[in-house]
Amino acid sequence: MNEQVSVGIDVATAGVRAFAVRGGSVLTTASASLPAPVRAGGGRSEQDPSAWWPAVGSVLSEVTAALPGRGTEVSAVAIAATSGTIVGVDAAGEPVTPALMYDDRRGADYNAKAAELGAGRWRNLGSGVSPTAALGRIAWLAEHTEAVGVRHTPEMIAAKLTGHPVAADWSHALKSGYDPLAGEWPSEVFAGLGVPDGMLPPVVAPTSVLGEISVPIAGLPAGCLVVAGMTDGCAGQLAAGAVEPGRFVGILGTTYVLKGVTESLVPDPTGVMYSHRHPDGWWLPGGASNTGGESVSDSPRLAELDAAAAARGPAEVVAFPLRRKGERFPFAHGDAEGFVLGTPADEVELHRARLEGVAFLERLALDHLRRLGVSVSEPLLAAGGGSKSPLWTQIRATVSGLGLQVAPQAETGYGAALLAAAGCTPGGLSAVCEGMPMGSLVEPSPAEAAAMVASYQRFCRELRDRGWIDDELFAVAAG
Repeated sequence: MNEQVSVGIDVATAGVRAFAVRGGSVLTTASASLPAPVRAGGGRSEQDPSAWWPAVGSVLSEVTAALPGRGTEVSAVAIAATSGTIVGVDAAGEPVTPALMYDDRRGADYNAKAAELGAGRWRNLGSGVSPTAALGRIAWLAEHTEAVGVRHTPEMIAAKLTGHPVAADWSHALKSGYDPLAGEWPSEVFAGLGVPDGMLPPVVAPTSVLGEISVPIAGLPAGCLVVAGMTDGCAGQLAAGAVEPGRFVGILGTTYVLKGVTESLVPDPTGVMYSHRHPDGWWLPGGASNTGGESVSDSPRLAELDAAAAARGPAEVVAFPLRRKGERFPFAHGDAEGFVLGTPADEVELHRARLEGVAFLERLALDHLRRLGVSVSEPLLAAGGGSKSPLWTQIRATVSGLGLQVAPQAETGYGAALLAAAGCTPGGLSAVCEGMPMGSLVEPSPAEAAAMVASYQRFCRELRDRGWIDDELFAVAAG
């Protein structure tokens, strides 16, 4: 690991967090809150972008003040933010609109048209255009506001640090329509939507140097490099250790997310997975489920239930613990609903079945990767709040048949700090991440493997019988 001090900034929906990192170790962190987005009729979801810089400046000042050199030793900084949040700006780069958040739906009709205008391009990328893609919101801004330019959150913050406009990174630009395979904005799509070329920022690879700080600001020294970051999800993936081809991380938070690295682009004909581009030119396929930790989040006795479920052993019932209607990964079906096959003996068995059900979903996601020809290196990395449960991690290892290594540090801000260091390190990101700390390894349980395989196959059979997964995926899962 590199010994320089770098700072990563995570601009999330509810707040900002900064990490100062050296040699893979977190030296200090700081956080500040942001005003909640205003969500209203017509699919509006907005935040005041003028709140971003004061919060960022506050956490930077706090972090640098806690360092031995009070910030003078910081060599680089990078920013990660929510994917798809944009703001309309004037010719000077100042906001003239609220920030349209990642879940704002005012661009849905434009996105539907964009899907047709760029059908061949999206097919080559193996992805589609979702109703909430930022691409459509750019077209909405062009038609309904006086904005002459569009910026993502990191460009707004980086411009404050450098004192001049900066390029977007291709990670934050992906949902705005940027084509990372061709290395260009889809001009034919934007032309068809009436968006002038001048509205779109130039785009560079993550870890590219965007500029440097000319005068000290928020505790950062003059000469400190400002480096292009990545979206929060990608930065979190890198922080977990999924940095090189074959490495994947299963992030079990409120929902489940699987992300990893492949040498080449893996188009997904089913459209449930899409790929960001790695700073070194590799690809970052991934998908996000609607199922996950929220399946057990309503219980105030999780530790007690975990202990009882561990002693009980595998459940005899099979659960798909989806709490809402519709699933998006590893299969997409708008009418999918949770189910329980059989009658649980008690709440302990139901709890265990729910834990197993999320593990089955993870295994199905891995089987989906396998049918696309993707190899997953062992161990599978694990992150997110659900990975703090020893029982759940053990179940996941047994169901997947892979050892699970729980990442000790999978925070977005930590990943952004790694990207910052890569911008000024020979060898780039791979060199920065070489030898980064890894967590404990959990192996599959041989005593429970047969029962878990039988329940997983029963789970997949039910999904197929309901028409939610196709015969090809079922065959891979049953094999």
